[in-house]
Amino acid sequence: MPPVNLGIFAKTFPRATVEEVFAAVGASGLRCVQFNFQSAGIPTMADAYPVLLLKRVQRAAAARAIAIAAVSGTWNMIHPDSRLRRAGLSRLRKLARACRWLGVPVITLCTGTRDPGDMWRHHPANDHPSAWKDLETTMSAAIRIARMHRLTLAIEPETGNVVNSPFKARRLLDTFKSPNLKIVMDPANLLRPEDLGHQREILAQAFALLGPDIILAHAKELGAEGQSGALAPGAGVLDWDHYLALLRSVNFKGPLILHGFAEADAVPSAIFVRGKIAAASNPAAQGTPSPPQPQT
Repeated sequence: MPPVNLGIFAKTFPRATVEEVFAAVGASGLRCVQFNFQSAGIPTMADAYPVLLLKRVQRAAAARAIAIAAVSGTWNMIHPDSRLRRAGLSRLRKLARACRWLGVPVITLCTGTRDPGDMWRHHPANDHPSAWKDLETTMSAAIRIARMHRLTLAIEPETGNVVNSPFKARRLLDTFKSPNLKIVMDPANLLRPEDLGHQREILAQAFALLGPDIILAHAKELGAEGQSGALAPGAGVLDWDHYLALLRSVNFKGPLILHGFAEADAVPSAIFVRGKIAAASNPAAQGTPSPPQPQT
């Protein structure tokens, strides 16, 4: 398996200051994060990013030799209230300027839901053509912002959102054909409870459709009832060997970001995933899947 830069959500370590957050990340032995500005004491999508705060983030990361691989920029891109969609775009412009200042190349997005109260919760209207139309409108504006600031936007297909499958993610990529729009791969967010017995086939199809466009990967466990998060890697039912072998098959080189567990599980989780990565680097030990091929 090519070199993978194993990292973690900075939010895994709740602390009073951003300096303490990066100190905790460093103490875990990890040198890469997906950052959320909540770790700096302001909202994920803030109305302002003071230069003094950005300098603190930059210094705190540099002091521990920690790379910021991506910044979370999640808001509900298809919220039923168009005013909130526009407000999200306004904040994205400000976040993009902050990321450019920090030298962070990737902003992660949530494609959203028609649920007005929870941007991660499924809503039946997500499958209505108007939801897709709103996504295209919002995404078009977001890509213009990313292009202006020389950033990449990364979307994550997940069952509760309008982009709830690898097929819809491929459709969105093909609609825009933009180098500024890529994929976050998180297998735990692709699998419904009824899919657990078929996860190998589902993940292989996801990689066949999206493999070349994966810019960031997540390492999150899946519970026996199909719930994602809340468990340390290795404590659930995700087929880690297959997932990492698929990453290898598409020549993925990281970052691979741990999340979805308590702070106490950070070090054991990193040890577990590093062990799996090492095993995936020895294809003779377990067999390596051929590069996945799209089904027609």
